[in-house]
Amino acid sequence: MPVLPGAEPYRHEGGETGVLLCHGFTGSPQSLRPWAEYLAERGLTVSLPLLPGHGTRWQDMQITGWQDWYAEVDRELRLLLDRCSRVFVFGLSMGGALALRLAAKHGDEISGLVLVNPANKVHGLSAYALPVARHLVRTTKGLVSDIAKEGSTEVGYDRVPLHAAHSVRNFFRLVDRELPQVTQPVLLLHSPQDHVVPPADTARVLSRISSTDVEEILLEQSYHVATLDHDAERIFEKSHTFVGRLAPSVGKKGNTTGG
Repeated sequence: MPVLPGAEPYRHEGGETGVLLCHGFTGSPQSLRPWAEYLAERGLTVSLPLLPGHGTRWQDMQITGWQDWYAEVDRELRLLLDRCSRVFVFGLSMGGALALRLAAKHGDEISGLVLVNPANKVHGLSAYALPVARHLVRTTKGLVSDIAKEGSTEVGYDRVPLHAAHSVRNFFRLVDRELPQVTQPVLLLHSPQDHVVPPADTARVLSRISSTDVEEILLEQSYHVATLDHDAERIFEKSHTFVGRLAPSVGKKGNTTGG
């Protein structure tokens, strides 16, 4: 199945510090591509994988679940750990939950996390109906392009397969139980006006992780997909500063060739 234009995975061979970026549920690497390129231009080694079942058509997602999505980012992380001396994990929405589970499982191998509007729960009454509804209804309305900036759009699905939604609900529950195992430095950026992930998710993540080095930043001008919104440059700059603080060699000129 051909990948949607812009939804392709992205990799860049840079210096000794690596960053793994995890996109969100029903989204694609397109939502994080400008962030990935920003980091690559500053000499970092970057991996931005396409999660299984994403970036093609929603029917392909119907046969995947959280185990498939997590396995993909776990594999990419291991490749970066083999290649780099320090590795950071960044995530948007469900990608934030993927990043948190990687942190819980890999411990000190991960040097830090940057989370943008991380999801922690499937909300609404519909969440309770999912175990039954997924056998009766195939899809529901999509979640993409919650962006305040005019003309900015997200490449993703306009339908959500309910089997996949049920799987992500189970995944969030699993990650929530594992949050106390997260001890790495965390930079968490979130939008007060988010129509996909409510502020309660961010508050719960912050209250349950065991990290002591935590910075929280409000993205007042952006909605959910803040990486494509008015605050995008701020996210990029803050995340680069965060990495530079924890991996001082990042400030030095690295190899910025490749793509």
